[in-house]
Amino acid sequence: MNVASSHCRNGVFLASSVLFLQLVFALIGPVAAQESAVTPPPAKVQQLIGLLDDPEVRQWLASKQTATPEAEAQAPSTVASRLVAQIKKHLVGMRDAVPRMMPEWQAARDRIASDMQNHGAMPILRGFAFILLVGYGAEFFLRYLLRRSSHRNAAQFTAGLAAFARIAPLVVFAIAGISAFVLSDWPPRLEAAIAPLLIAWIAARLLIAIASAVLKPAAEAVVTPDAEQEHAVLAPAAARYWLNRSVLFICAFAVAWAVGDLMQALAFPADVRDLAAAVLGLVVLGLAIDTALRRPVQSVAAARRMLRNAMIVAFLVLLWLLWVAGMKVLFWIGIYVLGLPPLLRFTSATTRAILDTSATDGMRVLRNVLIERGARLVIIALAAAWLAVVFRFNGNAMIQDDAFNRIFRGVLAGVVILLAADLIWQLAKEVINLRVNQASVEVADPAQLARNMRMRTLLPILRNFLAAFIAVVAVLMVLSGLGVAIGPLIAGAGVFGVAIGFGSQTLVKDIISGIFYMMDDAFRVGEYIQSGSYKGTVESFSIRSVKLRHHRGPIFTVPFGSLGAVQNMSRDWVIDKFLINVSYDSDIAKVKKVVKGIGATLLEDPELGPLIIETVKMKGVEQFGDYGITLSFSMTTKPGHQTQVRRRAQALIKEVFKANGIMFASPTVQVAGDDTQSTAAAAATRDAIAKKNAAIAQAEGMPTE
Repeated sequence: MNVASSHCRNGVFLASSVLFLQLVFALIGPVAAQESAVTPPPAKVQQLIGLLDDPEVRQWLASKQTATPEAEAQAPSTVASRLVAQIKKHLVGMRDAVPRMMPEWQAARDRIASDMQNHGAMPILRGFAFILLVGYGAEFFLRYLLRRSSHRNAAQFTAGLAAFARIAPLVVFAIAGISAFVLSDWPPRLEAAIAPLLIAWIAARLLIAIASAVLKPAAEAVVTPDAEQEHAVLAPAAARYWLNRSVLFICAFAVAWAVGDLMQALAFPADVRDLAAAVLGLVVLGLAIDTALRRPVQSVAAARRMLRNAMIVAFLVLLWLLWVAGMKVLFWIGIYVLGLPPLLRFTSATTRAILDTSATDGMRVLRNVLIERGARLVIIALAAAWLAVVFRFNGNAMIQDDAFNRIFRGVLAGVVILLAADLIWQLAKEVINLRVNQASVEVADPAQLARNMRMRTLLPILRNFLAAFIAVVAVLMVLSGLGVAIGPLIAGAGVFGVAIGFGSQTLVKDIISGIFYMMDDAFRVGEYIQSGSYKGTVESFSIRSVKLRHHRGPIFTVPFGSLGAVQNMSRDWVIDKFLINVSYDSDIAKVKKVVKGIGATLLEDPELGPLIIETVKMKGVEQFGDYGITLSFSMTTKPGHQTQVRRRAQALIKEVFKANGIMFASPTVQVAGDDTQSTAAAAATRDAIAKKNAAIAQAEGMPTE
C-alpha cells in the first residue's frame, strides 16, 4: 500500500508539473498572437525573425562572433598557453552570458508556446496522459504479478529477490514510458524539451531504486553486538544516512542534467548553458559540503577530523572551480579520485557479504567470482567509458596533441583490459582449483582413481600455462591500445626466443621432455617412480622439472631432461617375491600346504585383504644351499602396499613353521675323527658353550643354570 501511494504521489507530481508547463506555455501563445494581430510586421521581417529563431542560424552566428577575435589574435604556441586561453575564453563567455540568461529563457518559451499554439493543446494533453497511463500501468501490473506470485507460493523474499521486485517494475516503466513517448505526436521543439526531462525522471527513479536495494536492508537491519563485531558492511544509522544522501544527490544530478540537456535541445548558446551549469554546480557543491561535514565516521580525534573535513571541502571547491572553468576531464578525474575508492571498498564488502563461501559446485563458484570481480569490473569499466566520452567531447578542445589523446584513451582501455583479464584468470583459476580439489577425494574405483591422479598432474600445469598466456595477451593488448606496434615486437620476441633456444639448449630439452612425459602419461602426482639414482613419490611439477619425495624424507628436484627411462612402481599391480631357507629334513609338501593356509588367512584380514590381488603362495624349490633348501614365495598386491603385506606374511610363516615343526636352515659344522677324539671334542665344545652362556647370563643379571 505504501509503495502504491508513493508512486501515485510521484505520478501526480509529474502530471502537475507537466500541466503547469503546459499552462504557462499556453498562456503565452494568445498574447503573442494578439500582439501580432495588432501590428503585423512585413513579410521580409517575418522571414528574418524566423531565420534568427532557427537554432542552426543562432549557433552559426555565435560561432562566428567567437571565431573573429581568435582569427585576429595569434594562436598560442604551447600547451599551457592554449589551456589558459581556453579557460579565459570560457570564463569571459560566462560573464557576458549573465545579462542574456533571462532573455534566452524568454525566447525559448516563446518558441515552444508558438509550436504548442499551432499544434493544439488537446493532442499534447493526450500525449502526456498516454505516457502516464502506459508507463505507470505497466509498472503497477508487474508489481501486482510479483505480489500475487509471492503470496501464492508463500515465498519469503531474499535480498536478491527483493532487489529484483524493486527494480524490475521501474525498468518496465522506463520501456513503456519511452515507447509511449515515441509513439505520441509532439511538436518538434516540445518533443526536444520533454525528452531530457523524461529520461532524467526515469534514470532518477532507477538509481534511487538501486540505492534502496543496496542500502535499505542494512538500514532496516537489527544488528546485535556480536554480529556487528563479526561482520558489518554499514551500521544501520550510517546506511540510513547514505541512503537519504544518495537520493538527494541522484535528484540533484538528474535536475542538473535535465536542465543542461533541455537548454541544448532548445538551442541555447554555449556560454548561457555553461553559466546555468555553474549555478547548478554551486547547489550540488553545497549539498556535497554538507554531506561531507555531517557524514558518520568512526571515533577519531577532533583535530584529525577537522583537518580531514577541511581537506575534503577544499577538494570539493577545487572540483567546482574546475567545472566552472570548463575543464570537464580534470573534474571527472577528481570525482573518481574522491568517490571511486570508497565505492569500490563498499562494493567489495557488500559482495563478500553475499558470497556463498560453502560453494563446491562449478556454477556457484563461478557465481562467486562473477559477483566479486565482476562488480568491480563493471564499476571501473563504466567510469572509464564515461571519462572517455567526456574526454572525446571536451578534451580535444583544450589538448590538441594527438599522442596525448592516444595515450589517454589507451590508459583507460588498458585499465579495462587488465580488469577483464583478471576476471578471466580468476574464473579459470577457480574452476581448475575446484577440479583439483574434486580429484583429491579418495575413491574406491581404480579407474576413477587413475583419472583423478592424472587430473591432479595436468591441471596445475594448465593453470600455470593459462596464467602466462592471459598475462602476455593482456600486456600486448594494452601496448596496442597505447599505440605501440606489437607486430615487430612479436617478431623480435621470436628472434630473441630462437637465440635463447640456441644458448640454453638444456632448458629447451627439459621443457620439451616434460611435454612428452605428460603426453605419454609416464607418471602422475602421488605415484612412486625411480629414474637412475632418483626415486620417490611425485609431489608436483613445474614447466621444466619434477619434485620427488624420497620415502626417508629428502626431496629431489629433477629436470625432465635428466630423467631418462622412468620406472613407475604405482601402476595397476605389483608382484612381490621373497626367499626362505628351510632345513633338509623339512617336508616340502607340508610347507606348501601351510603356506596356502597363510594365504587364506591374509585374504580374510579386514585390513590387508582388500590390498591383495593374489595371495601369498609357494612357487617351489629355488636352489639347494650349503645349509638348507631355498624356497621361493610370491604374491600380487596393489601398488605401494606390497611391503606391508609381505611383513605380515613373513610373521605368519614364522609362527606356523614353529607350530608344525618346520625348521629354518642354519649354518652347522660337522667334524670327522675316531670316537675318543670325537667324544673329547664334543665335551670341549659343550664346555665352551656352557661357559659362554654363563658369561652372557651374568652380564644380563640372570641366574645361571
